[in-house]
Amino acid sequence: MLRLLCLTMIATLTFADETWRFDRLDKIGGHAVTVEGHPKVIDTPEGKAIAFNGVNDALFLEVHPLAGAEQFTWEVIFRPDIDGKPEQRFFHLQENGNANRLLFETRVGNGTWCLDSFAQSSTGAKALMDRAKQHPAGVWHHAAAVYDGREFRNYVNGVLQGQAEVKLAPQGAGRTSVGVRINRVDYFKGAVRIARMTRRALSPTEFLPVSSR
Repeated sequence: MLRLLCLTMIATLTFADETWRFDRLDKIGGHAVTVEGHPKVIDTPEGKAIAFNGVNDALFLEVHPLAGAEQFTWEVIFRPDIDGKPEQRFFHLQENGNANRLLFETRVGNGTWCLDSFAQSSTGAKALMDRAKQHPAGVWHHAAAVYDGREFRNYVNGVLQGQAEVKLAPQGAGRTSVGVRINRVDYFKGAVRIARMTRRALSPTEFLPVSSR
């Protein structure tokens, strides 16, 4: 009953799409940040980014930017370092009070990585990962998770990595972690430059460009 009430209240609110630029440590996307470890703001040819050491660096925000979304596109431009651990969780959206979540992960080895995207809601869950689809570590990439109300898909640099039909209920209010899973395991070594959360299913032609040059 309480969860139904919370989701009903969320449904009455007007949400906006959000773009987060990782160019400072005190606020991201207008939201206050709790910093753990010593993540650093760095310069890149495309602008500033935040680098994580893969040991204890992380950012926490008291917001779930896709709460209430019936459809969504979650994008991130990031650089997984070549010497990161084999399994890393680098971006995590978590509903309060339960295990419902959206999660970006990497599997790194031999200078390459593959994307693992996971979604869990009250009505279904799905992980998407294809180890045969490898990408070079140490350079910038675009990753996206897309849900159109029927099918969950993930992409790297606009190329489809996996897809599956699943029923994902809108999630409630929650929290975000960047650089680690929200329970502080599987730290990420690399950098994050920009993320965008859109409340509809975008096509790859509408994704953020990895480079504006």
